[in-house]
Amino acid sequence: MITVKDIAKICGVSPSTVSNILNGKNKVSDETRKRVLAVVEETGYTPNYFASSMRKQKSNVISIIVEDLNQFTTPPIVVAIMAYCEAMGYRAILINLRMYDRWRDTWFDNEEMLKSFLYPALYESESIKADGIIYVAGHGRIIRCFPEDMKVPTVVAYAANENDRFPSILIDDEKGGYDIGKYLLEQGHKEIAVLAGVENNMHTGKRLAGFQKALFEAGVPYNPKNTLFGTWQRDSGYKNASCLLEKNPTAIWCMNDQMAAGVYDYLYENNYKIGEDVSVIGFDNMDYSSYLYPRITTNELPLAEIGRRSAEMMIRIIEDAGYEPEAKRIWVPCKMVIGNSVKKLN
Repeated sequence: MITVKDIAKICGVSPSTVSNILNGKNKVSDETRKRVLAVVEETGYTPNYFASSMRKQKSNVISIIVEDLNQFTTPPIVVAIMAYCEAMGYRAILINLRMYDRWRDTWFDNEEMLKSFLYPALYESESIKADGIIYVAGHGRIIRCFPEDMKVPTVVAYAANENDRFPSILIDDEKGGYDIGKYLLEQGHKEIAVLAGVENNMHTGKRLAGFQKALFEAGVPYNPKNTLFGTWQRDSGYKNASCLLEKNPTAIWCMNDQMAAGVYDYLYENNYKIGEDVSVIGFDNMDYSSYLYPRITTNELPLAEIGRRSAEMMIRIIEDAGYEPEAKRIWVPCKMVIGNSVKKLN
């Protein structure tokens, strides 16, 4: 089996030069890189990463375990993690638990069900000597199923771990709800109906708490009768729209753009002019949001930033033995995207 030393001897360079080229480090001339890569291709050399990690006690591999790759929030987080790892000289492997694909939303509170797929993924990550694990949740919640004796450093993205031993990077839903409330108030709206997400959900609770805070600071009473709970789905927006309109609101806040799209459907069918007769504001700013007309005012989820910061923290933990994050839970703010769906009343 050909080795790095063999490649170096053929090319007349040092083994460290060959290693730098294979790891993408820009420490050699283009001519040398081309010569080495040509020999690598001719000889069919493939690096033995496992043997290398055994020698160095470091694999430069990060394992990304996702609850479900088809969950709409997951791909942007994963892409950002991989991009950061690549830039820092780490390889990333992806393990997809497919929890939504297997059981839809029936597994959320079933820790044994999750453990049955999570634990083999954790053991696999340990067996390949991954330097760290980034766990990407499908929705925000408190996770309680990581084993206490885990040896591999772990960071949780998009959810919070009950044990502060595992740092977490989350969306600042409360600040997002606050920003929505403040924006609507600045536009002169005080009679606001809310189509919240699923009741007792972390995203729902924190967004509603932020919204209530904005109203409290402005001296505007919050009326719980003006809040209905939906399912996050488009048909939920459509089904609840008539009840929301019975509150005689000047504006309707939907806690995600899918439900807002359902409200749009109902308003169009019943000859309401969105942004004139009634204002609508959403949350998420996913790809389909740009196709809503008039362009919906919404709050963009910082998914790529959550991924980047998760990878940044993971690599910092790996490379700095004495590093302790100042905060075990880091909240990343959303960004308001202003469209034409909210009428200014004052």
